[in-house]
Amino acid sequence: MKIEQIYTGCLAQGAYYIESEGEAVVIDPLREVEPYLERADKDGAKIKYVFETHFHADFVSGHLDLSKKTGAPIVYGPNANPSFDAYIAKDEEEFKVGKLTFKVLHTPGHTMESTSYLLKDENGRDIGLFSGDTLFIGDVGRPDLAQKAAHMTQEQLAETLFDSLRNKIMPLADDLIVYPAHGAGSACGKNMSKETTDTLGHQKESNYALRANMTKAEFVKEVTTGLMPPPAYFPLNVMMNKQGYDSIDEVLKRGQHALSPAAFEVAANETGALILDTRDPQVFAKGFVPNSINIGIDGNFAPWVGALIPDVKQQLLLVAEPGREEEVVTRLARVGYDFTIGYLEGGFAAWENAGKEVDKIESVTAEELAGRAANGEVNILDVRKHSEYLSEHVVDAENATLDFVNESMLKIDKNKTYYVHCAGGYRSMIFNSILRARGYDNLIDVQGGFKAIKESGKFRVTDYVCPTTLL
Repeated sequence: MKIEQIYTGCLAQGAYYIESEGEAVVIDPLREVEPYLERADKDGAKIKYVFETHFHADFVSGHLDLSKKTGAPIVYGPNANPSFDAYIAKDEEEFKVGKLTFKVLHTPGHTMESTSYLLKDENGRDIGLFSGDTLFIGDVGRPDLAQKAAHMTQEQLAETLFDSLRNKIMPLADDLIVYPAHGAGSACGKNMSKETTDTLGHQKESNYALRANMTKAEFVKEVTTGLMPPPAYFPLNVMMNKQGYDSIDEVLKRGQHALSPAAFEVAANETGALILDTRDPQVFAKGFVPNSINIGIDGNFAPWVGALIPDVKQQLLLVAEPGREEEVVTRLARVGYDFTIGYLEGGFAAWENAGKEVDKIESVTAEELAGRAANGEVNILDVRKHSEYLSEHVVDAENATLDFVNESMLKIDKNKTYYVHCAGGYRSMIFNSILRARGYDNLIDVQGGFKAIKESGKFRVTDYVCPTTLL
């Protein structure tokens, strides 16, 4: 028997490959399916089933491509109604994979089709629970994402989730290993642990939502407190997962179209495509194609793309580090952005060498900011989440969150100069580039963000208060 968690950090997502006696199952696969095919080939195994725990909102699953390439049926739990061929399992139905057995546990609440898969060994002993977004390590799935589809309020969904946890999951053995679909950093929950597996027994002791003496009313209040609106791309990803999408092979072929600087410029002018520059923020600041938006590939890339580019059908032109173009197109596809139409061949250096127009964003260190503050008042914009700002911030800094950049833009006076920071320097450059493309040339980036400002010891900072939510 082999149980492998395939964890993708930028999405804080866990897919699973389980193999026994030459048969395998994949649970909640990512969009690119080659890693699963390679694992099965290495093991000399046949992928027998593709299990989906629910219609995912934060990423596009690879269920369709994986099923097409292996012949394995896609399995959902009760209440699922996809637009493609799939097997809709009954509650407590069992599936044999080699010497293993998977038992379907319908656990609605996060969504109404949400299903967990209980893994039993050859002796019938429960050994693992693939809990999807029903139960995380340290948290449970947010109950506000499926309101419209389920014709229920978030409170009603939370009540349903309470019953699922108490009736289906908490009665299971304490030594059962919980394998969730997400970890810390995902917007599908608000208090997830950095650990990606745990025993159910420890979760019963440490997870606030599994307290034995918790009433349903207390559960509803606690799981709904502090929820912020979900990223705009979530319902679009749900639709793709439910209705279907282009093959990842087609998306990669379309996106990896090399364009000379001249052809890139023509494409930008004639198509209305958004220019997405995925280089390091500080490299971007020193020179970029005018009107580019910077979202660095080495940060929390895909979720920020999804949060800030409202239309998954938006055409994209890429500026990437040479050699990383396929990676960028793949990671865009993970969250449903399938319409990359080309990339700048040779990267930004080729654009610069061609004598094309170049833009820059001024960037200063925390020490340089302190020097300017000593010579007069400076306006500081903190673009972190509101919960981060409330927890600790520079005295007199104004909070203008990246998450709600359109509203934050209204706070900015074009006649003033602002020094913009986030936690470490990633989000502030995204913020600055978006506003730069909209004609705001009065924003200066602070390298290293709040961490560098605080460590400089040259600014007054509010007393630390533990945040009530991580959303």
